[in-house]
Amino acid sequence: MNRTQLSQLAVLAAVAAHRSFRAAAKELAIAPSAVSHAISSLEESLGVRLLARTTRSVAPTEEGRRLLDRLRPALDEIGVALEEVVDARDKPAGNLRITAPRFASDVLLGERIGDFLNLYPDITLEIANEDGFIDIVEEGFDAGIRFEESLEADMIAVKVSSDLRTVIAGSPGYFEHHPKPFHPGDLVHHRCIKRRFSNGTIYRWEFEKDGRELIVPVNGPLIVSEDRLSLLAALGGAGLAYLFDMRVANELAEGKLIRVLEDWCPPYPGPFLYYPSRRQMRPALRAFIDFFKVGG
Repeated sequence: MNRTQLSQLAVLAAVAAHRSFRAAAKELAIAPSAVSHAISSLEESLGVRLLARTTRSVAPTEEGRRLLDRLRPALDEIGVALEEVVDARDKPAGNLRITAPRFASDVLLGERIGDFLNLYPDITLEIANEDGFIDIVEEGFDAGIRFEESLEADMIAVKVSSDLRTVIAGSPGYFEHHPKPFHPGDLVHHRCIKRRFSNGTIYRWEFEKDGRELIVPVNGPLIVSEDRLSLLAALGGAGLAYLFDMRVANELAEGKLIRVLEDWCPPYPGPFLYYPSRRQMRPALRAFIDFFKVGG
């Protein structure tokens, strides 16, 4: 059976139900001539007359009745499936795939995921941690979370974080043996915990003060691939870490880490959630955006 025959069978069922070509055409929102053509084409392809026609009535032949009896359960199932799609059109449900850097998953999403899933129990949320930029269309994600400078121009972006500030910090034990730096250039004399991205590059620390920008290629005995290990290493006295303020707020408040070079670390926009189009947005994605956006 080809796709054309499937539509022709639907026309046959409508004609048989109404016993009228014109009434079937009205139900299907097509011309009566299109109904007649569909039935004639189906009968010709099967080599069987399915409808007995007179000037006053239309009724299935014996072959037509047998076909419709077998066909009706399948058509009913198709109808139910279509109704379910329509019913679910405005209901957040189904699988939702999000790509995000690990720190965003931990700090921005982690504590609120339970509330989100309890609010929308029919959503299955998958979060894939990847620091590099992801083509969400090519990779099959519904949306991603990245910093603004990483986003393509054709993406729609929604802010999901307040402004961030970088924190350069070390443990009290570290500063017992090393003087505090007062300028980014002083970092050449410090043990800095370096970060290697998934593309192989090592991040060079960025600073700004009074409109002046500095990029420092720091050195140190430890290279990590994610900031949680950098934080733990800094707490253990391994060196200075370059972290986001929301990641280390508690450690700073409790005195477990000491912040330096604060005047060289101004605030800047936090991550954005990005996706390709607002057109026919899935309810699950709309629910995710509204829940996690700033002010949501």
